[in-house]
Amino acid sequence: MQPLLRLKKVTKSFHQGSQRIEVLNQLELTLEKGEIVSILGQSGSGKSTLLSLLAGLDHPDLGTIEVNGENLAKLSQDELSKFRSENLGIVFQKYHLMSNLTALENVGLPLELQGMKEFGEPARKALNYVGLSDRVAHFPSQLSGGECQRVALARAMVSEPSLILADEPSGNLDQKTGKEIMDLLFKMCRGRGQSLILVTHNHELAKQSDRTLVLSDGRLKRVQST
Repeated sequence: MQPLLRLKKVTKSFHQGSQRIEVLNQLELTLEKGEIVSILGQSGSGKSTLLSLLAGLDHPDLGTIEVNGENLAKLSQDELSKFRSENLGIVFQKYHLMSNLTALENVGLPLELQGMKEFGEPARKALNYVGLSDRVAHFPSQLSGGECQRVALARAMVSEPSLILADEPSGNLDQKTGKEIMDLLFKMCRGRGQSLILVTHNHELAKQSDRTLVLSDGRLKRVQST
C-alpha cells in the first residue's frame, strides 16, 4: 500500500551572506496513513523548515516530497493551494488566526479555498468538536490563548485532511491548557484516522506518538522506545 507521505533525498540550504548553510541533507521519511510521528531536535536544527517543505510553503533544493502520491514540486501555486486545503491541516504555535474574522469564519477558510460558499455547518461542527460551540461569533481578540488554539485545531480538521502538521502547538500555553490541547489533538487524529507530524521539544509528549524521530545534522534518526 502506498504511504501517505514520502520524502526522498530532500536537501535544503540557505545563504547567510556568502556562506551556504545546509539545513537538511538528503533527508528520508515515510509516513503511513493514520500514523503519528513526533520530531524532536535542537533549536535551529531545521524542524520548522521541514514542516514548511511538507506543507508546500517552501521547496527543497533537491529531492522529492510526495503526499497522497502527489509530487508537490509539480503543482502550480493555485494547484498547491487547493491541494493543501484538501489534504493538509496545519497548526502553528502562534495560532495564525485572521484577526478580522470570527472563529466560525476562521475555521471555514480551508473550505472557502476549496470553493465552498456555505461552510457554516461543517465549521460549526468542527468548533463544537473542540468545545467552542458558544464562541462561533467571537473574534480572536475576544478569546483566550487556549481558545485560539482550539479554533486553530478546528480549522485544521474541518476539511477532514489526511495529514495534520503541528509546530509546537502547546508552546505558547500554560502547562494545563497545553496538555488539554495536546490531548485533544491526539484524540482528534486517532479517532478520525488522520496522520500527524508533531514538532515538539517535549520528550514526554513525544512518547504518545507511534514513532519519535530526532532531526540532527540534517537527517532524521529513530529514537528507540524505552
